[in-house]
Amino acid sequence: MAEIDRRSVLAAGAVALAGTAATPAAAQSGAKTVFEVAQVTIPIEGQNEMFPVRRIYCIGRNYAAHAIERGSDPNREPPFFFQKPTDAIQNVKIGTVADHPYPSLTQNYHHEVELVAALKSGGTNIPPEKALDCVFGYTVGLDMTRRDLQNQMASMKKPWEIGKSFDHAAVLGPLQPAAKVGHPTKGEISLAINGKVRQDSDLSKMIWSVAEQISKLSEAFELKAGDIIYSGTPENVGPVVKGDVLLAKIAGFPDMSIKIV
Repeated sequence: MAEIDRRSVLAAGAVALAGTAATPAAAQSGAKTVFEVAQVTIPIEGQNEMFPVRRIYCIGRNYAAHAIERGSDPNREPPFFFQKPTDAIQNVKIGTVADHPYPSLTQNYHHEVELVAALKSGGTNIPPEKALDCVFGYTVGLDMTRRDLQNQMASMKKPWEIGKSFDHAAVLGPLQPAAKVGHPTKGEISLAINGKVRQDSDLSKMIWSVAEQISKLSEAFELKAGDIIYSGTPENVGPVVKGDVLLAKIAGFPDMSIKIV
């Protein structure tokens, strides 16, 4: 009789534990996170509201001349994407020159000026003709790159996240709402170092437009409000050293500048 009672208690306990395990922690009464994690945001020009960032997507080799200088065939290669962590964002105020720390582990630190798109909505399998409906706004960005680490990982056929995804690697200015600037498909994009222009091209030379990028991304991921997309850099990427002042420009947008420290 004692053995039967013992088995009954054990069985009842197992059922109770199974029920507890199946209940999400957040759904339990009074559940709280063990500590707070700050929400990464981007200022919006002319508004008090901030844009909350969910994910950072970047497209690789989206200008033909840059694809060639990186050893690819722009007529054959389909679009590919990588991500950066949201806390890699460095916000730069208009009219300022922000200090940008030279990162660890690299001796070949590169600049890449890019148009950045910020999404207010998303979805899956978004057709290109509907893609721009998802865009909240745009800004000027720098996809900073530890090129030697990227190249080293690529040569060993290993992920090159270490070359792209590090602190302060996603530099950008305040968002300009699409209602104000429209959806730019052409216009000069440039980057100067210490007053000398190094990158100089036009948005119209993108292989894949912003709309096409959104559409392609949504085939692989469910895009959502808060996602931002670095849309690729033109040719003549190159190294920077401590003391260099970078000035990034896109026609119709405020300039964005940093100093390597």
